[in-house]
Amino acid sequence: MSAGTAKARQTRTKLLEGALRTLTEQGIAKTSARTVAAAAGVNQALVFYHFGTVDELLAAACQYGAEQTVARYRERLAEVTSLSELLAVGREIHERERDGGHVALLGQLLAGAPTHPALGPATAAGLRLWVAEIERVLARVLARTPFAEFVDPAGLARAVAASFVGIELYEGADAEGAAAALLALDQLAVLVGALEELGPVAQRAVRHRLRRVGGREGAGPPTGAP
Repeated sequence: MSAGTAKARQTRTKLLEGALRTLTEQGIAKTSARTVAAAAGVNQALVFYHFGTVDELLAAACQYGAEQTVARYRERLAEVTSLSELLAVGREIHERERDGGHVALLGQLLAGAPTHPALGPATAAGLRLWVAEIERVLARVLARTPFAEFVDPAGLARAVAASFVGIELYEGADAEGAAAALLALDQLAVLVGALEELGPVAQRAVRHRLRRVGGREGAGPPTGAP
């Protein structure tokens, strides 16, 4: 890599991180080429040189921020071995991201989407990164439970991601209500943990009951299911 290419990449990264910092600290209304350049410590003209428009910079920053955040937790998520552990890790991630200001950042991105057209698709793409990670975990851990044949990992991953986004945004308006929602997830983790600890006979009984409730008794599990 040439010195010029390395410097250009470094400047681009500074602008992406400056945009994220500006959004978090000043909000979407005060985010401009001037404020981002000041946060990045570079000339304002470089915003347009590297990204064309402020909206394109914000969209790229949104994607960059999501990639960086997901990468921080990828190894931890790969170690998850149960649904109850996944819920616990989700709670841990939520608390760390809230304390790091990323909950506020997500709120600013969603608030800015109606007036900054590039932000909506970029925010959705960032959320899809989370969904993909969660889906991989769910597909792996559900296979070991009585729920495997009754749950769609892809759909459940989206539901989990949407739940945490909702709680994060809810927290800004009603911290007590958000805390109650998180407590309910903790209680759900205890319940799921108890089910996961059932022996083979009890798990077969749970599976049988779920088939009856779901109207699938007699149909048998899908091909390849336990």
